[in-house]
Amino acid sequence: MRSVSTPMRERLDARTSTLCNCWRLARKDGTIMGFTDHDYDLVFAGVTYRAASGFTATQIEASVGLAVGSGEVIGALQADGLAERDLADGLYDGAGVEIWLVDWSDVDNRLLVDATTIGEVTHSEFAFRAELRSLAHLFDETRGDTFQNGCSADLGDARCKVELGVAVFHTTGVVLAVSQGAIVAALGGEFGDDYFTGGSLTFASGANEGVRATVKSHRRSKENARLALWSQPAGVIVAGDTVALVAGCDKSSASCESKFSNIANFRGFPHMPGNDVVISYPSALAPTMDGGSFFR
Repeated sequence: MRSVSTPMRERLDARTSTLCNCWRLARKDGTIMGFTDHDYDLVFAGVTYRAASGFTATQIEASVGLAVGSGEVIGALQADGLAERDLADGLYDGAGVEIWLVDWSDVDNRLLVDATTIGEVTHSEFAFRAELRSLAHLFDETRGDTFQNGCSADLGDARCKVELGVAVFHTTGVVLAVSQGAIVAALGGEFGDDYFTGGSLTFASGANEGVRATVKSHRRSKENARLALWSQPAGVIVAGDTVALVAGCDKSSASCESKFSNIANFRGFPHMPGNDVVISYPSALAPTMDGGSFFR
């Protein structure tokens, strides 16, 4: 049960309210930002809560048990606050949000109402709308290993053990054009189709400098490469922008062996029977189904 201090209880019971809402936003890169619906800035715990942000919040729904509570926060896009480019580039994905009820006449008299994380973010030209999810959503995340045909490790992580710093797994390139939403680039080497599919592309210069995106598809286009991204950066991509590319992995045992020579660390089960085997029925024309190996 939430404990309410005596001064805060007195403010809640008072005929005239001096209470306002404050939001403390903590991005995964360590950036801390504060916003308030009061009419001037407030400062407490080392954070300035800016009033000129246009922040408003909807009612937050909560229920007994482990059901995920939800709400929304709505605000204006401003140069000194939340920028459209940062939202589009995913800098606020998964950011933590603390919601405070604050006595603006005495900011030391405050109450932590809820702690949430940012879910889906949508935005228009001048405003944004962010979904707030209660911490119960963490219980919906997959934990532990799963049995699947494809590898469950991420390329280059501690379980995969592929060293992505090796020159053959990365290259640089220069954007030549943007055609039908895909980037046509001259790369610093020759690579076959799909070599960078599922990998990462980081802009090293231009309006999107520092922005990282996942490659949706990689196809050769004569002597150049055609790269489609899963999400488009907020800045304009123009000819001359430089990029850095890291190889992608399709999680298959064949790629693990032929492309990365890493089959000893493969974390999938390529010989595991699929649903077609599970729901099939005995047949004289089919292999013996006695629980033995299909590959001996």
